[in-house]
Amino acid sequence: MARRFRGEGLHKVDSKGRVSVPALFRRVVEACDPNWTEGLAPELVIVYGDPKKQFLECYTMEAIEEVDRKIDALPRASKGRKLLERIFHGHSFPTSIDETGRLVLSAKLKAKAQIDKEAYFIASGDTFQIWNPEVYEEDQALTEKMLQDLPDDFDAMSYLDGEGI
Repeated sequence: MARRFRGEGLHKVDSKGRVSVPALFRRVVEACDPNWTEGLAPELVIVYGDPKKQFLECYTMEAIEEVDRKIDALPRASKGRKLLERIFHGHSFPTSIDETGRLVLSAKLKAKAQIDKEAYFIASGDTFQIWNPEVYEEDQALTEKMLQDLPDDFDAMSYLDGEGI
């Protein structure tokens, strides 16, 4: 089973904040939840504490445990640890995907990401993001502009070799 999220999807959000998670995303959440077995609700963590991000970042249990280990390795009183603890511990929401493949976005989470009637899901490696569709389109336009500004013969794969970073 792949442990990376791939793809995207636009889904309706009902009046109770319930939204379907793309099926392929659900398979990754299940595979990356060490406590999950058939019949149980797979768990994940929604992080919303970074004020610079206009979306909700959803971590599998394996991914959030990796972040937690890195935070724990920092000096206890350091500025970086305090900041990361606030974002990843204080401003996060542990949740699960129900038997119908949905998760519930609380009023606070919906407000943070400006989500109303629709939510846009986009894969981001070992996490996935949930956006307001219009805000995502604006962000995507910036990405496309950045790509257009690169030389015609530029190959994005060169970033994998550490070039141009």
